[in-house]
Amino acid sequence: MLELRTLPVGCAERRRDMACDRCGAREFSVCGKLDDADLGHLDALAEHITLEAGQALIREGDRADSVFNITSGSVRVYKLLADGRRQITGFLFAGDFLGLATGETFVFSAEAIEPSTACRFRRSEYRDLIRETPSLEAALLERANHELAAAQNQMLLLGRKTALERIATFLLELPSHDPARVAPVGEVHLPMTRSEIADYLGLTIETVSRVLTRLKSRGVIRLTSMTVLTIEQPDVLQRLSEGEG
Repeated sequence: MLELRTLPVGCAERRRDMACDRCGAREFSVCGKLDDADLGHLDALAEHITLEAGQALIREGDRADSVFNITSGSVRVYKLLADGRRQITGFLFAGDFLGLATGETFVFSAEAIEPSTACRFRRSEYRDLIRETPSLEAALLERANHELAAAQNQMLLLGRKTALERIATFLLELPSHDPARVAPVGEVHLPMTRSEIADYLGLTIETVSRVLTRLKSRGVIRLTSMTVLTIEQPDVLQRLSEGEG
């Protein structure tokens, strides 16, 4: 179950003054483009939720009554095939938005990979706010264009690239998708498991492990832990992602 934190009586005004201003994801979110007045309207609609690792944010088939803005942590978005196989279609991080471009029911599931937080909005109220707030509408359109480009790149990744090229591309691009997590140059945080990476890249877990071991043995990456690696030779990894070498 989602943990919904009810605000104490008399706290609403203080929340409007503080919640969004203190949000670490604001700079990377659609709400970052809003002025103080519009931000106050948005904040008044927000319901802050906390997720534990593995907890569901969205279940495929549920009524699409809400939209979400991820404010910390990471989330996997996926679909299950009839035979139980899973295809992860994306990883979301602080600043990512979820749920607006859908029908009456959700056609995907979303679960926290690690302890995460999000703002939840009633879909109808959020759409009303979009109509009244041109800056929010423009920010969402910009985000939609970005997601369309990302989807096209993902189709290229799955359709044309080899296993080595897919993993090299994934490691190079992942930090840019998680801008709120500050890390030393070259360090890549991997909250997802090797199995989840495989389900995202259309590979087997054995292939993912084998390619990572190969990159490590060549000195291209250094595995600090199961969740952190360092890119030691970014130029080489870039060439590998493009099929050179």
